[in-house]
Amino acid sequence: MRLLIDFFPILLFFAAYKMQGIYLATGVLMAATVAQCGIVYAIDRKLQNIHKITLVLVLVFGVLTLVLQDERFIKWKPTVLYAGMAVVLGAALWGWKKNFLQMLLGSQLTLPQPVWARLTVAWIGYFLFMAAINAWFAAYQTTEQWVNFKLWGYIFPVLFIVAQGLYIARHIKDDEPRSET
Repeated sequence: MRLLIDFFPILLFFAAYKMQGIYLATGVLMAATVAQCGIVYAIDRKLQNIHKITLVLVLVFGVLTLVLQDERFIKWKPTVLYAGMAVVLGAALWGWKKNFLQMLLGSQLTLPQPVWARLTVAWIGYFLFMAAINAWFAAYQTTEQWVNFKLWGYIFPVLFIVAQGLYIARHIKDDEPRSET
């Protein structure tokens, strides 16, 4: 269910684009993101920072796209989001000596400090990769190709999360003693 909530704005964006073009799709994305945040808030009684940031960026870049009738704004929104997240994680880790990833997930996972640091560096690399690939599609490909990338490019986060899960699994401590039979 949560996965559907997370992906329905992009799926609606894609469908609206195929039916009517980038400007209708942008409006649909804006409305779907507002609805998504409303649903998440109704379920959790709070919004995570990523939901708030995404909502603000979608609305700001969406309004600019629609008012100025310039599709470049909505196409560059993911690059700004990904690059911003990489900068924040990097500044926290190397500048402030804080591991935001550990602060966010540390209550759910017990991992050694070096593993948290490597995971954060991996996330920084992932965000920079996603920012760069989106920037390339936004700058050098047609809007049709960019929209298709937005839909089929979801293979990148899936692969990253699977790889991350495999890496984490090696470092999770098993708290329950095993009985030998």
